[in-house]
Amino acid sequence: MKRFNIFSIVLLALIWGGCSVSKDLSLPENLAPRMFRNTAPTDSSSIGDLPFKQFISDLTVQNLIDTALVKNYDMQIALKNIDAAEVLFKQSKLGYLPELKLQVAASSSRPSDNSLNGLSLNQFTGSTHIEDYSANLGVFWEADIWGKIRNQKAGALASFLQTEEARKAVQTRLVANVAQGYYNLLMLDAQLEIAKKNLRLNDSTLRIIHLQFDAGQVTSLAIQQAEAQQLNAAQLIPRLEQSVTLQENALSVLIGTLPQAINRDSRLDKMVIPQDLKAGFPSALLSRRPDIKSAELALDVANARVGVAKASLYPSLVITASGGVNSFKASNWFNVPASLFGLVSGGITQPIFQRGQLKSSLELAKIDREKTVIAFRQSVLNAVGEVSDELTKVEKLKAQYSIAEKRAQTLQQASKNASLLFKSGMANYLEVITAQGNLLQSELELATIKTEQLNAVVGLYRSLGGR
Repeated sequence: MKRFNIFSIVLLALIWGGCSVSKDLSLPENLAPRMFRNTAPTDSSSIGDLPFKQFISDLTVQNLIDTALVKNYDMQIALKNIDAAEVLFKQSKLGYLPELKLQVAASSSRPSDNSLNGLSLNQFTGSTHIEDYSANLGVFWEADIWGKIRNQKAGALASFLQTEEARKAVQTRLVANVAQGYYNLLMLDAQLEIAKKNLRLNDSTLRIIHLQFDAGQVTSLAIQQAEAQQLNAAQLIPRLEQSVTLQENALSVLIGTLPQAINRDSRLDKMVIPQDLKAGFPSALLSRRPDIKSAELALDVANARVGVAKASLYPSLVITASGGVNSFKASNWFNVPASLFGLVSGGITQPIFQRGQLKSSLELAKIDREKTVIAFRQSVLNAVGEVSDELTKVEKLKAQYSIAEKRAQTLQQASKNASLLFKSGMANYLEVITAQGNLLQSELELATIKTEQLNAVVGLYRSLGGR
């Protein structure tokens, strides 16, 4: 009869095991707009679907990114986080199994001779102390009646998948940062070359002005102004050299190596700006962006925590069993079957009053779940905003570069004409100095805009979830 009762409790627990006491909260729908601002996509294809080696064709950048993906410490930490989450997930899958413990114990106690225990012990056994020797195997199993263990497993799985999305986010950011760091390095190289070329041009002008001063054609003011213009170009050189070294150091740290010179096989003016930059539909971001996927998985974790908190309010069924050998004499400890014993018990526990802790935990879990939904909405909004920003940059920088390029070409011709006219006495030194100064600034600005274009393209790739 007792065995039948125990089996009945276990069977009832298994029937209740499929019950759920918590209703999951679903993700909000229709958050993404039909299209990005000022765009009209014709199909769903997007550069975000391309691996970085197909999108970034420069071999030097590819090699730097490959090194960063292996040696960058943020990436290594992200991989370790995945390992840790995997361990926790594997542990959660064992939640349905019972706990098993082996215990071996020996004890000896001596009651007072004037106590009831002492008098009884001496009367019946003729001994003044009690010995007890035990070895047993115990089993503890809690039935998953309300889905507590199932929710713990689901939460562990979502947390594990979150770490994978975190790794993807690190990789996406790493690809963009390495590429943009390299493009900035090419810009500094180009600007350093421009500054040196302008300095040589100023040296030539200054020599002519010295000759004119010796011939009495100009005053010392002309020499002073020409020297000031020359020093302005000369000052740029150490400043740009400093920036080159700092950028190399930053890029070295990014790829996980000690600060060192970065090999550069490219020139800024040889870099080609991709033209066909398809963004696709905004709805695709929800499945491509790792930060959005992570926010989606965070809701799964929050739903699981609500389920666990709510299940804690309901009765829990615990089955325990133990068996082994027990004796009050060491000589008879393992005398089988006389020393064998066994115990099976089952109990249902219903929390009644715990000073509001369980209800507070449930309410806090629900609030956290609502915060997770808000965070998901925010992640979608941020993603759409980032893509719109980068699309605007790509479009407007293209127009800026076209204008800046025409301006630089005009000033190059103006500087040549000013030099020729100055040598023939048809232009004064101020016109030459002004033309050279304007040319220097326009060429530096042209290099800056070209780099901003390259960075905007990479930024668009990153914002679309490319990796």
